[in-house]
Amino acid sequence: MAVPARKASKSKKKLRRAHQKILKPEISYDESIGGYRRSHYVSLNGHYKGKKIIK
Repeated sequence: MAVPARKASKSKKKLRRAHQKILKPEISYDESIGGYRRSHYVSLNGHYKGKKIIK
């Protein structure tokens, strides 16, 4: 037997669909490498937040 609509709260209904949203990646221009990179990711050259992380 199905659960009546009034028994499921609004927040519970929204949680069912919350994971289906498609997001675009955040891309920003980085002056230290002179190119574009994704936010919160290490660049291909090994830079993160303007510092060399990987040799």
